[in-house]
Amino acid sequence: MREEHFYIVAVSHKNFSLSEIGKLHLEEEHQQEILNKLKTDLGLKELLYLSTCNRVAFLFVTPTKVDASFLTTLFCTINTSLKRNEQKKYLEKSKLYAGHKATEYILSVASSLDSLVVGEREIITQFRFAYEKCQQIGLTGDFMRLLARHTIETAKQVFTETDIAKNPVSVMSLACRLLRERNIKDNARCVFIGAGQTNATMAKYLKKHHFSTFVVFNRSLQKAKNLADELGGEAYMLAQTKNYTKGFDVLITCTGSSENLVTPTMYQQLLQGEKDKKIIIDLAVPVDIHPQVLKDFNIDYISVNEIKKQARENIALRKKEIKICEQLIAQKVLEFKSILHERKVELAFGEIPQKIKEIHNAALTEVFAKDLNHLDDASRHTVEKIMSYLEKKYNAVAITTAKKVFLNQN
Repeated sequence: MREEHFYIVAVSHKNFSLSEIGKLHLEEEHQQEILNKLKTDLGLKELLYLSTCNRVAFLFVTPTKVDASFLTTLFCTINTSLKRNEQKKYLEKSKLYAGHKATEYILSVASSLDSLVVGEREIITQFRFAYEKCQQIGLTGDFMRLLARHTIETAKQVFTETDIAKNPVSVMSLACRLLRERNIKDNARCVFIGAGQTNATMAKYLKKHHFSTFVVFNRSLQKAKNLADELGGEAYMLAQTKNYTKGFDVLITCTGSSENLVTPTMYQQLLQGEKDKKIIIDLAVPVDIHPQVLKDFNIDYISVNEIKKQARENIALRKKEIKICEQLIAQKVLEFKSILHERKVELAFGEIPQKIKEIHNAALTEVFAKDLNHLDDASRHTVEKIMSYLEKKYNAVAITTAKKVFLNQN
């Protein structure tokens, strides 16, 4: 378990369009198969896959050299349909971090310093879910366990001890703000397409701002019902949009579809012949709304790109806090190095307790067996208690002392 074998390959909004990022997004039902293949093909010891609305990151541990061939295999395993020019762009513009630089990067990401909207807390939850998913399907190990715990603890400390999230403005809160600026009434009919985490968070923002009429469409009816029940709304399968008759005022969409899900035909059905201007909030990557919908209908369209424009102002206002956060993260990178060193000692000395127990047993049953036979039961019991006590204390002192010596040397 060595930090120098830890790498991150990142594709983010800083170097790629949202549609390009979307091409590396894996729908949840495909993650186990594809990520296990990636781990096997590249000989990775551990792997963590993080996908959000504005980045995809691959965190992995490997002693193998990470070169152009390695990265090409990575990208083409995730998306087998990539063309040569697309492969080339991912190779040229993706960011590769190694060792402590990789640790620094993921701490910054989880602390929202590298987010589209600096200060958004949702990234902690997204990272935790990503780790839990990869752990569940057997992709992670001891290194990622330590890294995930330290990353989440660091992010929480950043949000608690700095003003980076003061009056936080996440992607969803920005979308909600843009919606409120349009003076939409609280009883507006809000239709959601998709019941994933992004739409669920957006729905909670709307409910918090007293919106009350909700309809949820999703491929899985159960997920639609789960979200609709929280909102006090109605739930339908996605295929039922063709039978929908109640119209809408606001359409919020965020699915994992690789194509424009909301076609003119689907939109026309949802519209139910209404002529007034509708508001669409498209939070999907790539976008869910077909370009022809924007041309053919009377729409006020709010996309992730518009939110990105608002985010730039947010970043400018928080530069001072970013510097404070960066100093804290620098300390946390050093702490993680110590955590790894300490874990190495624990693993190296993991056999000591068993060895001491074997010596203990040999002393009682072989070396001093004759001497013990001359003792009465009470005396023999006392000797065994003393031996067990010394064994326990020796193990604790040996490992503690070893840790101090090792850490002082590093």
